[in-house]
Amino acid sequence: MSAPAQTPPRISEPPKPQKAAKAIKRSSIKRDRFFPYALSAPAAFLELLIHIIPMLLGVWIAFLSLTQFSIANWVKAPFIGLQNFVTALDPNGPIGSQFFDALGRTFLFTILVVGIAWSLGIFAAVLLASKFRSNGFFRTLFLVPYALPSYVTTIAWAFMFNQRDGMVNRFLVEDLGILDEGPFWLLGSNSFFVMVVVAVWQFWPFAFLMLLAALQSIPNEVYEAASLDGASLWKQFTRITLPMIKHANVVLLLMLGLWVFNQFDIPYLLFGPVSPEEATLISPLIYQQSFNNWNFGVGGALSVILLIALLIVSAFYIRLVMPKGKSIDD
Repeated sequence: MSAPAQTPPRISEPPKPQKAAKAIKRSSIKRDRFFPYALSAPAAFLELLIHIIPMLLGVWIAFLSLTQFSIANWVKAPFIGLQNFVTALDPNGPIGSQFFDALGRTFLFTILVVGIAWSLGIFAAVLLASKFRSNGFFRTLFLVPYALPSYVTTIAWAFMFNQRDGMVNRFLVEDLGILDEGPFWLLGSNSFFVMVVVAVWQFWPFAFLMLLAALQSIPNEVYEAASLDGASLWKQFTRITLPMIKHANVVLLLMLGLWVFNQFDIPYLLFGPVSPEEATLISPLIYQQSFNNWNFGVGGALSVILLIALLIVSAFYIRLVMPKGKSIDD
């Protein structure tokens, strides 16, 4: 009996070119879909670790009675609801009265610093936008305060405003003879003035840098045409320069406002852990309540109130300068 004929093994056909192309395309799309997330994952993790989690903990602390008596086991601190917010916002209470005084003082401080810093920045930017001899030298010189570490410049200012042997009093008393005795610059009402001077010194170079970069984008032909039409320098500034750098001003004023309103380094380095009453801002007040008075719950409540206030002001500002349906450049 003859053996059955063996069927030859079936050779699999090679994949068609269209199927192979589709498979490669699907894998490429899948890889491209997850690649941006892989790149942003480290930054998202650090943002979560450094900002989001501490912020959420601060919000939770605002609802706790967290003092020096419960800080050792803060997880089991008593929950008191909105009591910390009531204490912080009570104008007749000691903390509430301090808060509203510091809030008004912080708004005044922000308006003065941002206004003076912007004015100096736009003046220097317009001055140095044109090419002349020593232009590069002055650009570098104006950026020195911004390049130096803020704590170095603030400590230097504190030494200069020292009452006994500071450079300011020596210049006013001994050199010019304007005053008979050097005043206390870091105490009383003078402390607010000193804080404004130091903040303007630190922030105006940033305004100058942003505005100078914006001015570089304006074509010279626009000014030449305006000059031929008989427009004065002031009209060129108000009708050409300011409208054409509106987008830079919007961003600049928002950034400066937030930085100055949250300012903590300057008053802390000038006055120490406890600022004079005339120079107490919101951020130093939060620090004093939290770490000097050991009232972390009220400090957390003040931080949440500050966060909400800044969000409201920022949203109102953006809505004001960018109405619905329009862009910054409209």
